[in-house]
Amino acid sequence: MKPMYLSIRQKETGSRIRKLLSENGYTVKDVQVAMGFENPQAVYKWTSGKSLPSLDNFIILSRLLHTSIEDILVIDGDIVLSGGVLNCQYNEIFSTVWYTVTMNRK
Repeated sequence: MKPMYLSIRQKETGSRIRKLLSENGYTVKDVQVAMGFENPQAVYKWTSGKSLPSLDNFIILSRLLHTSIEDILVIDGDIVLSGGVLNCQYNEIFSTVWYTVTMNRK
């Protein structure tokens, strides 16, 4: 199988995290406490789009926000395969990435 490339839109994902926190009535401090962080700096970086949560923290965040990781991430809608572009549905892209990440962690 040829490699697949996926582009996560970091700034937009940060905006989505900020929006979901607001919709669920959570503050950055609430997330900090739920994650067990000593300070809120990491959460502020996520909400500003300067960094993304680790996979483990994405799982905790998705449960805290009562949504899926797919609904938090903002990604480009195409997968690039060795110079060609294959248009895929969002769920197909995420399923492939999730499977690859999961299999590589074992």
